[in-house]
Amino acid sequence: MSKATTSNAEFSAHTPMMQQYLRIKAEHSDTLLFYRMGDFYELFYDDAKKAAELLDISLTQRGASNGKPIPMAGVPYHAAENYLARLLQLGESVAICEQVGDPATSKGPVERQVVRVLTPGTVTDEALLSETSENLLVAVTTAARSERAAAYGIACLDLASGRFTVTECNTEAQLQAELQRLAPAELLYPDTLQWQKHWFAGGTLRSRPDWEFASDSAIALLCRQFEVQHLDGFGVSHLPAALGAAGAILSYVKLTQRAALPHIQEIRAEQSSDAVQMDAATQRNLELVASLSGGTISLYSTINRTATAMGARLLRRWLQRPIRNTEQLNARYDAVAALQGEDLDGLRKLLRAVGDLERVLSRIGLRSARPRDLTRLRSALQVIPELRSQLAGRAALEQWLATITEFPELRATLEKALVESPPLLIRDGGVLADGFDEELDEQRQLAAGATDFLRKIETRERERTGIATLKVGYNKVHGYYLEASRSAAAHIPADYQRRQTLKNAERYIIPELKTYEDKVLQAQSRALAREKWLYEALLNQAAEHLPALQRSAQALAELDVLHSFADYALSHDYHRPRLQAQSGIQLRAARHPVIEAQLDEPFIANDVELSEQRRMLLITGPNMGGKSTYMRQTALLAILAHCGSFVPAQQADFGPIDRIFTRIGASDDLASGRSTFMVEMTEAATILHNATANSLVLMDEIGRGTSTYDGLALAWACAEALLQHNQALTLFATHYFELTQSIGELSGCVNVHVEAAEHDEKIVFEHRVSDGAASRSFGVQVAQLAGLPRNVLSRAKQVLQQLEQAPHAQHSQRELKLDQTASDTSQQMTKTVTKEHPLLSELAALEVNQMTPLEALQWLARWQQQLQQAQAE
Repeated sequence: MSKATTSNAEFSAHTPMMQQYLRIKAEHSDTLLFYRMGDFYELFYDDAKKAAELLDISLTQRGASNGKPIPMAGVPYHAAENYLARLLQLGESVAICEQVGDPATSKGPVERQVVRVLTPGTVTDEALLSETSENLLVAVTTAARSERAAAYGIACLDLASGRFTVTECNTEAQLQAELQRLAPAELLYPDTLQWQKHWFAGGTLRSRPDWEFASDSAIALLCRQFEVQHLDGFGVSHLPAALGAAGAILSYVKLTQRAALPHIQEIRAEQSSDAVQMDAATQRNLELVASLSGGTISLYSTINRTATAMGARLLRRWLQRPIRNTEQLNARYDAVAALQGEDLDGLRKLLRAVGDLERVLSRIGLRSARPRDLTRLRSALQVIPELRSQLAGRAALEQWLATITEFPELRATLEKALVESPPLLIRDGGVLADGFDEELDEQRQLAAGATDFLRKIETRERERTGIATLKVGYNKVHGYYLEASRSAAAHIPADYQRRQTLKNAERYIIPELKTYEDKVLQAQSRALAREKWLYEALLNQAAEHLPALQRSAQALAELDVLHSFADYALSHDYHRPRLQAQSGIQLRAARHPVIEAQLDEPFIANDVELSEQRRMLLITGPNMGGKSTYMRQTALLAILAHCGSFVPAQQADFGPIDRIFTRIGASDDLASGRSTFMVEMTEAATILHNATANSLVLMDEIGRGTSTYDGLALAWACAEALLQHNQALTLFATHYFELTQSIGELSGCVNVHVEAAEHDEKIVFEHRVSDGAASRSFGVQVAQLAGLPRNVLSRAKQVLQQLEQAPHAQHSQRELKLDQTASDTSQQMTKTVTKEHPLLSELAALEVNQMTPLEALQWLARWQQQLQQAQAE
């Protein structure tokens, strides 16, 4: 639809119906307008063309307005949810425009209004949401100059549950990590913020006016929402940038929902120090909730035995944000241990009956709950007493049971009010049970009595006319009528008045029918109106208990996750972790939780020991030998332990862990113009700048994306920095065997290797990790397993043999080894560099112990360039 078409000057040239449409559309120019006409939602002009293409529906025309044909497309209102879901998944937003006037009293077009706007991040309808994934609306803003404590403020709302959180971060990397974890369906940011694609590109991005992010107005808006004078009680007052983002979210949701938001009861701060932090690369590499290959196998899918959708969503949150609070984690361990002594199958049945109470309550708060939402609430309230009774007396579960309330009065009301299986919509009637309300029963009896009389008329008239097929019917246009086939026209009495002619039948009216038509319609109308009023009263009654109901739902969801932990631990021989004050990780007979679940044969377990004396394990061994599995399983067990789960190990002791970093795998980022090697170096830089002595670092094959000497130098420098500067708990896998006699000999580093053997020129992987360095890589043998042609393998073996026998190879390790003092370094370098070369004087003057790893790499790069120039000359 062109701008000229929608201008006010053009409205008068259109029909009254299209004038109404154009005025409403002008207020929602950036959304698709679903305009209700009878049993259809219609779209016009450019909206029709766009919807026809996106939904693969017919594009037609509706006569003409302003002298031009009107493009039109439509969907049936009763099937609209399917179309809406598809549009939202494509990132579109839809304004729902309903008839709010009475056609019988309207002069001109029936009054219509937009009753809500659906956007990807604000949907709450059950049919439009994934059961086990959160649908998050996130806002990001930058801090004002006076708010230098943080660079970015982030707010996150799950409208379908009412969970509202804020946090702040200092760097782009931290912002990227948060957005990777949250994976918002829709993201808001201020107009003046220059959004960077690499921050997040997975959901719908929407810029909003800067004033919506102002912290002062945001605080006032939030105080009105929570009915408080200040936000100090929520512990968020120290986060002004994040509160600005929260205000923008609340403004946006009020605009789209056009309703009160009573289910948003509080706002919580998420402090980075409360959780084990993981950057975006780590979250992807560890495949916590999604596979790198795009498949469904992940840590989440493997251990998830939750009985409810809200429990499944909570499990995802726990895995993506493990906590560090020792007291809280031990409480979860105690609960898991207590639940292992319960009837877990029986508990699962009770929890399953609770259902997705969290989302049901949000729809009650938004007044969009359907009849079956109330029956789900009824079912939940019916099983809570039995659930509490089954778990009573368990001290470890008391903090959850104390929060789960029974609500006997609300339960009794719902049991009396609702039929067993109500229809989908209240407008269909028949939701409330007989005996619940006297007035409703009276109107229903009147309607039923009139209907009985109509049946009597039909029987009487068949006998009077002798027309056996004569019947009483009804439609909205003609009301009640008597219908007979056209072949029976000779038998029609004289007092019958023709009402409508059809192809094979005639419809008639008699005075009696008109009298009872009024009686029936009035009774049915009054009954339906009374039922709708009573239904709203039920919603109001439930909403009065909303805060307590939401607390109960949260406790039930947590109990569901703990039940899942207990069930999986029992069936897979998981054991309780121990949290220690001293730094380190000790695992005995540890196993990879995901790979173990996929294997038919037993998984080969291994020990891990990281401590003050063993801060780095330098891991060597063949490709496919299990180095990456060994590293990843250590991180996954740490994450499980910090979620409150038992772990797949005979014994697991964890000291403080503040962050987990990974540099694993090879991938490029062509969209940002970064090669595989650049991605590798960027991830390594993040680790070296941020890892602490309490961080767990997984570094796999660093430096392999460049030349041998460059790669070795980088791997050497990175390992040295992690060990001596960061002092992180590090698993460092490498094929550079030179490191085993340099880094591997430094204090705090221990050489370990993955066992493998060669038999008949074929490699046998033993998947066992033992102390000491590997003697070889078995690269040719692994290539043989991959199916390289025989002639290529044969030639590779010849070249390998020649390289291993070359004179310089006998001294390569000695020549490449760099000691930790400048004088020893100079002596070693003179063996490979011409004595007259001027870089020797530069080398001798360097203060090696004062250099950072980056400065050392810069010097190495400069010297390499000078050597290459000298060789060329």
